[in-house]
Amino acid sequence: MEGNLGTTNLLLGIMAAVSVLEALLLIGVGIAGFMIYRRVMDLVSHLEERQVAPAMARVNAILDDLKVVSAKVKEEAERVDTAIRTTMDRVDDTADRVRSNVRAKTSRIVGIVRGARVALEHILSRAA
Repeated sequence: MEGNLGTTNLLLGIMAAVSVLEALLLIGVGIAGFMIYRRVMDLVSHLEERQVAPAMARVNAILDDLKVVSAKVKEEAERVDTAIRTTMDRVDDTADRVRSNVRAKTSRIVGIVRGARVALEHILSRAA
């Protein structure tokens, strides 16, 4: 039975050694993963500093310019709208004045023509 215990102890020793190697391997993988993570984060932060930050600055400058341009366009559109409304009001006022002047001047002529017509009808009705 002693031979069996020696074999068992040998197998247990091998398993213990393999377990220690596995633990060391897991610790090494964890350390390597942490180092890779740190390098990737450094790379990302440097990439952000070199590429993303200037691009964002340019985009923000473009957006600021766009904001200024859109404000000016809105201001000019309101100005044009006001000018058009003012012009339309003037045209309407001028049309009303022309209409009233034409009526005032033509009403005299219409009155004279109607008076002449009535006079002619009266003369013709007497003659008949």
